[in-house]
Amino acid sequence: MEQFYLVKVKVEFETDAGKMKTGTESYLVSAVSVTDAEAKINDEFSTYPHEWEVKSAASTRIIKVI
Repeated sequence: MEQFYLVKVKVEFETDAGKMKTGTESYLVSAVSVTDAEAKINDEFSTYPHEWEVKSAASTRIIKVI
């Protein structure tokens, strides 16, 4: 059964001024396991041009997104 997982990713991005900064972004992922959620994030970020790292992945109590 699919669940929703909250995955936090630390990303490096370039500001409008051209400086590199890091930040944490949160993603709600529909997956069958934590491993599956991380794999989906890896696929999503496979072409991201800067550094990134999955910091955490946890199941949520969300039942349905409408």
